Amino acid sequence: MSLAEQIGSLDSNGHAPLYQRLQQALRRAIETQLLKPEEALPPERDLATDFEVSRITVRKALDGLVQEGLLTRRQGAGTFVAGRVEKQFSKLTSFSEDMATRGRSARSEWLSKSEGAVTPDESLTLGLSPGTRVFRFNRIRYADEMPMALEYSTILGTALPSVDAVDASLYTALEAAGNRPVRALQRLRAVLFNAEQAKLLEIEPGAPGLFIERRGYLEDGRPVEMTHSWYRGDAYDFVAELNALA
Repeated sequence: MSLAEQIGSLDSNGHAPLYQRLQQALRRAIETQLLKPEEALPPERDLATDFEVSRITVRKALDGLVQEGLLTRRQGAGTFVAGRVEKQFSKLTSFSEDMATRGRSARSEWLSKSEGAVTPDESLTLGLSPGTRVFRFNRIRYADEMPMALEYSTILGTALPSVDAVDASLYTALEAAGNRPVRALQRLRAVLFNAEQAKLLEIEPGAPGLFIERRGYLEDGRPVEMTHSWYRGDAYDFVAELNALA
């Protein structure tokens, strides 16, 4: 059975452009889970044939749903229904590790890497003396080519050999240097993305998100990491296991 037969033909009486009607039909199928998370969509040429529209119309419809975060494209594999990512809030893992355990491909787009003296805010948060050397890593985090989060990290300068030691994963670099955090304090709150953040994450300004502030500590109790992250609210869930007190 074709996808068009499963979700029904497009509304022929609608006044919206054809690509928007196709978007509406696919969006409804995703929201009702007729199309399930991680399910692959047929190739664009098959969708064009099934719905009796042009491939340009199909591509425009899918582009809009990718921007909404409902679909994701995987190079060489096709287009899939996006699955929301669940992050165990009680486990200290990196973004790359979270994606790997869920079978998703993680990558970063660097906004900046720098080295300098600690700022007053960093000094207060990490308990560092004025003039202490730190590294700063600012990047966009992607999962299967979908921008998921903005991440701004400050790392104690003695924890890494150089600013270029970090490639794909910050925690991998810290582990290689023997300075991976073993515990952390995290604070989460709801936020709305401003125009600059929204542009980087390819979402609408004012969209809801989750802000995470984390301080990571070494085994001897020394603070080594301060990370501020802004996660998309439409694609990321934080989960914590709670136990009753004895």
